[in-house]
Amino acid sequence: MSTSLSPLTITFPDSLPVSGKRDEITAAIQAHQVVIVCGETGSGKTTQLPKIALAMGRGKLNYPAGQHAKLIGHTQPRCIAASSVAKRIAEELKTTLGDVVGYKVRFQDRLSRDASVKLMTDGILLAETQTDPLLKAYDTIIIDEAHERSLNIDFLLGYLRQLLPRRPDLKVVITSATIDAQRFADYFASAKGPAPVIMVSGRMFPVEQRWRPFEESRDYDLNDAIADGVDELWQSPHSAGDILIFLPGEREIREAADHLRKHLAHQPLNRNAEVLPLFARLSQAEQDRIFDGHTGRRIVLATNVAETSLTVPGIRYVIDAGTARVKRYSFRSKVEQLMVEPISQAAANQRAGRCGRVADGICIRLYDEPDF
Repeated sequence: MSTSLSPLTITFPDSLPVSGKRDEITAAIQAHQVVIVCGETGSGKTTQLPKIALAMGRGKLNYPAGQHAKLIGHTQPRCIAASSVAKRIAEELKTTLGDVVGYKVRFQDRLSRDASVKLMTDGILLAETQTDPLLKAYDTIIIDEAHERSLNIDFLLGYLRQLLPRRPDLKVVITSATIDAQRFADYFASAKGPAPVIMVSGRMFPVEQRWRPFEESRDYDLNDAIADGVDELWQSPHSAGDILIFLPGEREIREAADHLRKHLAHQPLNRNAEVLPLFARLSQAEQDRIFDGHTGRRIVLATNVAETSLTVPGIRYVIDAGTARVKRYSFRSKVEQLMVEPISQAAANQRAGRCGRVADGICIRLYDEPDF
C-alpha cells in the first residue's frame, strides 16, 4: 500500500503489523487529540507512525507556501535510537537524511530548515519547552517508548497534558510496548473519555527461554558465563545467526568483549567471529558498524540501548545478564549516581523479543526464573 505526496511517495510495508492498522490509527488521530498505540517489539510503530502523520497531511511539506509550517516531532529515549530511526525512515522515503527526515541530539543536528520529521531525544524536546512554551514548532508530537518512564518522559507527559487545551491543533501520539497503555489513556482522558488505545500485534517468532543462573566466584564470573552461553548457542556449524548480549554498561561491555575475543581465538569455527560493542558514547562511525552487512558470525554486546526502537539486524540469539545501569539521585548527598540494578520484567521481555524478529530464537538468561 502506498500514498503519494508530490514529490514524495510514502509506502507502508505489508509485512509490518502496524501497516494493517493504518486506517484505524489515521481515523483515531483525526478524531482525538491524543492517541495511544500499544505495539509489541517488531510491530513497526516507531518507523511507520511518522509516515502515517505525513500521509495525513501533517508536517512542513504539506503546508502551503507562505503559511507557518510545523514539524512532526518524534522522541526517543536515547541518542543512538533517534539517529538510527531517522536514517531508517529517510531510507524508506528514499530521501537524503536531513531533507525530509532528520534528527537532533546532543552535539549533533542533522535537520534541514525544510525538514518535516524531527527525531530527537525526549530531553531535547523538554529543553525546547523553555524557549517555545506552547511548542508552536510542532503540529504532531510522537512520544515513543513511553513505558520506559524516565524522568524526562514523565515531565514531558505532564507538560503535554496541561498544554493540550491551549493547543487544540496539536496531535499527540504516545507509544508503549506494554500493558501500561490503559494508564496513559486514563491520564489523557478528555470530555470524550479516555484517549483511544490501538493495539498492534508484534511480528514475532517463537523464542525459547533458557535459564542459566551462575554463582559468582574467584574462578568463575559473568564473562565466563557469557562465554559458556556463546558456546552453547554456537555449538554446531549449523547454528546460524548472530548473538546480542545485554550488559549494564560500557565497562562491562569492554571487559566481556576482550574475554570473548580471547575465548573464541582458540575455536576454529568461531575464531573469525566479529565482536562489536554498542553503547551511547560510541562514535557515530562505530555505531554504524552494527548495521553494516556481513557474512560471518557476529556478537554484539549492548547496553539497554538495544532493548527498544533500535533493531540490530540478523539477531537469532540473546544472552541477558539481567541488569542495567540507571541514574539514581541521592537526596541525602545531593549527588546523582549510576547504579547497577536488576531490570524489570517488561525490559527482560523486550530483550528476549530482540531474537524473535527474523526467525525462531533462543534467549539465555543468566539468572533463575524466581528472580525474573
